[in-house]
Amino acid sequence: MRAGDRTTSALYRTRITHLRRAPVHHYFEHRSYSWFVDLDALPQLPRWLRPFARFEAQDHLWESAVDTMRGRVDAFLAGKGIELHGGRITALLHARVFGYVYNPLSLYWCHDADGVLRYVIAEVQNTHGQRHAYLLPPSGVQPTMVDKKLYVSPFNDVDGHYLVQAPQPGDELDVRISLHRDNQPAFVATMRGTRRPATLRQIVALQMTAPMAPQMNVLSMRIQSMLLWLKRVPMVPHTSPRSDEDREKVDQL
Repeated sequence: MRAGDRTTSALYRTRITHLRRAPVHHYFEHRSYSWFVDLDALPQLPRWLRPFARFEAQDHLWESAVDTMRGRVDAFLAGKGIELHGGRITALLHARVFGYVYNPLSLYWCHDADGVLRYVIAEVQNTHGQRHAYLLPPSGVQPTMVDKKLYVSPFNDVDGHYLVQAPQPGDELDVRISLHRDNQPAFVATMRGTRRPATLRQIVALQMTAPMAPQMNVLSMRIQSMLLWLKRVPMVPHTSPRSDEDREKVDQL
């Protein structure tokens, strides 16, 4: 985890924003941090730091024959008829902190054996334990349009489409996702941040400036949901799939 080495892990101290224009105007910002990792070289922390950052395959995508984070991404791509032939996969995500994790959005940049970026996977998870992965082209700064497939918020139905802008981060992280529906203003979410080396000093410092980040992310989301409810924004009921098998079918659509 040496500073300045683009092949090693990094941290991004992030500023997350949400802007809703209808049926009421509602805007909020939240500070957090995310890990940027190579799935073939996940961070190896000393034992005393592991409660603050653990990476578990079960927190991402779906179980696979080679049940590692890398294996799960490869299996997802194989299901789409895609083979990277050992190419590098980098990811932006949250680690487990004190055994808890919540990844509303994980991003994977998938390269071929020659190092060329071929695909981006945007994995979305909700608080009901469901997830969906969107396969995107490497559009860089140009947004990609995908139909919304997963119930995420009690204030947004499963309709409309996303415009996703997710260039692989360098010194700066700049991700933008907007939800569009007919005759409605866009709902816009952004995640921006500056790259920091994943040194022991940085990891410890972030536990003081952004303690228990996954738990705080969920708390922030629930507070904003309460504020929207108080503003009388209509809620959309959630219908759960009938079984785990049905859930997987829904998630993989």
